[in-house]
Amino acid sequence: MKKIEAIIRKSKFDDVKEALHKIEVNFFSYWDVTGVGNEKQGHVYRGISYSTTDIQRRYLSIVVSDDFLERTVNSILESAYSGNVGDGKIFVSDIQEAYRIRTKEKGLAGIN
Repeated sequence: MKKIEAIIRKSKFDDVKEALHKIEVNFFSYWDVTGVGNEKQGHVYRGISYSTTDIQRRYLSIVVSDDFLERTVNSILESAYSGNVGDGKIFVSDIQEAYRIRTKEKGLAGIN
């Protein structure tokens, strides 16, 4: 099993959620987060300069079987892409075990 952590633009969340549902990834957790990015210059909107050092993002945590890893990552890459600085990051790590508390199932049965 793999854990996919994605940090994306809040404006792309609905697109990512829809793309994940299309490939049958129907359960994941998410949080609103603030981070500091690499971009050091601010943006000017209607003559007012705004700092871009603190960036509002959405953090997704998804656990999938090894078979779903590539299609899940590709789905996020495609649906979260805008081509601009700040599109986000994806991290993948191994999960040793998963348990469903209600039924005490473990392994893939615990996440499906």
